[in-house]
Amino acid sequence: QVQLVESGGGLVEAGGSLRLSCAFSGRTFSNYAMGWFRQAPGKEREFVAAIRWIGGSSYYAPSVKGRFTISRDNAKNTLSLQMNNLKPEDTAVYYCAASNSAIRLNLETKDISSWGQGTQVTVSS
Repeated sequence: QVQLVESGGGLVEAGGSLRLSCAFSGRTFSNYAMGWFRQAPGKEREFVAAIRWIGGSSYYAPSVKGRFTISRDNAKNTLSLQMNNLKPEDTAVYYCAASNSAIRLNLETKDISSWGQGTQVTVSS
């Protein structure tokens, strides 16, 4: 089993920035895809971004492309999401996620084998 622990959420004004981090433990991740999802109140959980643990190829949801950057540190077993130019519609609980089976990077919730506990991001207008 993989354990995922997020940190870095908070309250920020529109146009501001936040950086989320996710620490992994429990397994080796050589064949994993790692990613971020988010869930706003009353809405389904949606894909934000993903990265291949080996190779570093990445993929973004159209709503965040050009504003968010996903990265990973293989030596420290951490995943990060740099979020710039935040908008009120980015307000949600953000979840770190790991998939040991996904072939593509536009992940869906059914692809996820492990979830973090979530961290709240609130963007005020």
